[in-house]
Amino acid sequence: MPPSLKLNAVAFISPQNHPILIRTFSENDEGQIKYHYIAHTSLDIIEERVGLKLPDCYLGLLYSMEDVAVYGYVTPLKVKIILAIALTDAVVKDSEVISIFKALHMAYYNAISNPFVARDRSSSDQQLHILAGNPKWKNFRKRVDDISQVVAGGQ
Repeated sequence: MPPSLKLNAVAFISPQNHPILIRTFSENDEGQIKYHYIAHTSLDIIEERVGLKLPDCYLGLLYSMEDVAVYGYVTPLKVKIILAIALTDAVVKDSEVISIFKALHMAYYNAISNPFVARDRSSSDQQLHILAGNPKWKNFRKRVDDISQVVAGGQ
């Protein structure tokens, strides 16, 4: 990965469009609100692209605004992963973004396949939702942070 590539935020959204984890990598509180907004506004574009029956999980560049480019990915179980990457003059290759998504997808997969991680059964839709804020999910959050550092070149 080129060292100029910087992740500003990563969002994991459930198939029912509930946020699982929105992890921001900015220092200010305004950035957190901004990236929550970006994650939620990306859902409409993702739903539109998923309706096109694309053969791959990678949805490509969803849109760019201000200082970020937003990319999307949908897992086979319909969990949406959204990346907000800082806009720079460097060229961002799809292969680089796909490798980031695959690493994030594997981190999520490893987290949900752990039988010792706390889960909550929702009474409304009887689906299992991840309690990503739960201390038992710290390994998942740490893995997402590690992936961000590797992408930024700070191995």
